[in-house]
Amino acid sequence: MARRRHTPEQIIRKLREGEKLLGEKFSIEDVCKHLEVSEATWHRWQSQYGGMKSDDVKRLKELEKENARLKKMVADQALDIDMLKELNPGKLVSPDRRRRAVEVLRERFGVSERRACKVAGQSRSVQRRRPTIAETERTLRERLREISRRHPRWGWRKAHALCRAEGMAVNHKRTQRLWREEGLRRPVKVRKKRRIGEGRNQRLRATYPDQMWALDFQVDATVDGRQVRFLNVVDEFTREALATQAFRSCTSDQLIGVLERIIAETGRVPAHIRMDNGTEMTAYAMRDWCRFTGVDASFIDPGSPWQNGICESFNGRFRDEFLACEVFHSLTEVQVLADDWRIEYNSYRPHGSLGFRSPEAFRAHWLETEGRQQLQLA
Repeated sequence: MARRRHTPEQIIRKLREGEKLLGEKFSIEDVCKHLEVSEATWHRWQSQYGGMKSDDVKRLKELEKENARLKKMVADQALDIDMLKELNPGKLVSPDRRRRAVEVLRERFGVSERRACKVAGQSRSVQRRRPTIAETERTLRERLREISRRHPRWGWRKAHALCRAEGMAVNHKRTQRLWREEGLRRPVKVRKKRRIGEGRNQRLRATYPDQMWALDFQVDATVDGRQVRFLNVVDEFTREALATQAFRSCTSDQLIGVLERIIAETGRVPAHIRMDNGTEMTAYAMRDWCRFTGVDASFIDPGSPWQNGICESFNGRFRDEFLACEVFHSLTEVQVLADDWRIEYNSYRPHGSLGFRSPEAFRAHWLETEGRQQLQLA
């Protein structure tokens, strides 16, 4: 007997014909032979379609199709939700961001371009149009990568200040976008705790260059484990690093020698010196030097380093951008590298509190604008 496939309508008609024959006292074998089906097929048809009419079968087929369509819609909606969750939070406001989102969806979910564009809200024509990178943007990207390689602890703001100083008139939002697109490192933000001391130094704030120099010591070590002490001297008004002198150990006489060298090289004498209560700074030799040179020694309160905040902030930059990035083998190497970093800090590195100017540029600008008048009044 040739095997054939029956539609639901054909099955209903054969069942009705077979039931008529059975009512006329025909045996089941004769009925199956007349209908050209086996007894097993007959019983299976009766269990599935027994008592149904052609209209019922049509409605059943329509329900099955509708059910399949609804299942497909639910599956598509669930897939769309998963794809939207895969995208980064935030609005895809630019065609370039939507273009990258479409590529990510196609790669991770294996969907078509049409489907990914629909989820990301991107036009297919825009998706297929490749963006042209202007020569100025390419140059800016290369410069940002170079700055990041040379100064790994700098963020995009300092890089933007350097690019503007070099003649690249770019919007800061564009610099930030390119910085992130290049995957460049951004320093982790450190939450600063504001503390206010009670010493008289808190009321003495520098209002012109060389009014207040701040001194502090910082400790590191060479590869052999021996201690290196840095004497950092900073002008509080211009943020200029006047000295980063390295010692194995420092006495008050050596401290005085560094201050005298700074005065001889710059020709400037401070009105006040802010420092803590270390033994080198409270020694009689230091007190005598301040008295002979006419410099006021302004000591902070014991255990109150926040009263010397400018120098402490410099120590943090010195640690983060220099000490944490270098390995030292000898004291001579330490001093050479520290001097190089100090010169770059004063003449090249943009400073946020100075309007993203370097300390030397800020000092020169201040002297040109209002410096002469304030110095005469002082």
